[in-house]
Amino acid sequence: MDKRILLLHPADNVYVVCQSLGGNEWLVTADGDMLVPDAVAVGHKIARNAIVGGQPIIKYGVPIGSALRDVARGEHVHLHNMRSDYIASHARGGKRALAATASHH
Repeated sequence: MDKRILLLHPADNVYVVCQSLGGNEWLVTADGDMLVPDAVAVGHKIARNAIVGGQPIIKYGVPIGSALRDVARGEHVHLHNMRSDYIASHARGGKRALAATASHH
């Protein structure tokens, strides 16, 4: 397994990046070789396998959010293509974002 990524739990559908990736990099994983097409920062996630829109994002063996759209294997998984199922995407926008989210429930 490539030392630049970490699988935190066997049930996870994302890897955590331990060393910044520059994009168009191949990684060797237990699931086979994987192309990471875009740059990904340390601490961010990449899809371990293809994730269908609406499917849970699993990290630490538990769901941490849901995919907003289909995510390809090796693609960066972050706020642009997933949402938290617990908070309003880190409450971006402060109180207004929280108020808007609360009004939709």
